[in-house]
Amino acid sequence: MKKFFTVYDRYIFTQVLMTTIVAILLFTIVWIAPEMLLNTIKKILEGVYTVKTGVMVLIYELPKILGKAFPVGLLLGSLFTFDKLSKDSELTIFRAVGMSFARILAPLLVLSLIVTYLCFVTYDKWIPYSCQKLQEIKGGQMLTQYIYTSKDKGKHPSQAVIVSRFYNQIMSDVIVMNFSKEVFDDLHAVSNILVGAQGKYVADCGNGEACWELSDVTSYDINDQGIFHEINKKEKVQILNGHEAEDAYTIMINSTKRDRDINNKDLWHYISLLKRENLDEDYRLMLNKYFQRFFHPFVCVLLAIMGCLLGFSKPREQRLIGFTIAIGCIFIYYITLPFFDLLAEKGVLNPFLTAALPPLAFLLAIIMFYKSKDL
Repeated sequence: MKKFFTVYDRYIFTQVLMTTIVAILLFTIVWIAPEMLLNTIKKILEGVYTVKTGVMVLIYELPKILGKAFPVGLLLGSLFTFDKLSKDSELTIFRAVGMSFARILAPLLVLSLIVTYLCFVTYDKWIPYSCQKLQEIKGGQMLTQYIYTSKDKGKHPSQAVIVSRFYNQIMSDVIVMNFSKEVFDDLHAVSNILVGAQGKYVADCGNGEACWELSDVTSYDINDQGIFHEINKKEKVQILNGHEAEDAYTIMINSTKRDRDINNKDLWHYISLLKRENLDEDYRLMLNKYFQRFFHPFVCVLLAIMGCLLGFSKPREQRLIGFTIAIGCIFIYYITLPFFDLLAEKGVLNPFLTAALPPLAFLLAIIMFYKSKDL
């Protein structure tokens, strides 16, 4: 019985692996050197960071770069390897002994699946973890304003909570508007307004349920004519009890983050909350980002195949042509991602489609290159 992993497989696997590692390193150096490295050195010289902290900042920035470096490195690594094999007539020898294109491609596919897994883990685990560590080093994120509207069973607003500032899990200048049951043609009447100097999320407010607790509160009661008729000072007031408090706090926390800062499990939970609260644009955008988590790693396989196809060239054919096409494809892929994000956010296309179209475009390009090479 023939061995599944032959000498040829080990040779191609090793060659592509080495060139891919070199390409990833070069991509990382080029990406990190111009601005990130200079800013870190500047903060070290200014005394903002110690040398150790500066090094840790650069290390925690690496996963975000690797997420893009893996597919780019695999494309350039496979392209360079198969271009060299083609120029040295080794591919001609492989074809002469009866090896099909699929058989030549086999070790590259194995490597691409490994890189695909690494890319998936990078986006799901490494990037969210590194972003959390960077936040701890640089300080909490601040949200200038957050608004949450609580609704009754009839989907009418019953309470609006406005957080003026949110920093390091502390809410400042929280305004709560309690709506009355009286509804006019174009608005809901307000029966009470609470203004809290500070607020915080409490996991257990004494009854086994979560709540938001406001401190140093001024309460303004409003009569049916819309006039303030009583003003009181209160030390503490509890609002948004139970699951509503948990959901509102989760949405507020995640609204300060980029999608890459959240792992897959938490991102899906966040998406479900956005849907439940009818935050349609945010829901569609985050759902698109969630689907990209699965399609983007698969691009590694497609780029590996594309690199192999571009590497099949005639002995005197210019190497620059293949590399130019490869760089052009990568540039178009990354520059069009924000455009597809916008299409998903505005509801022009289904989020699944906006996440799937870029990989499908690569697949079509591969089919075209395959036919043009006549393999």
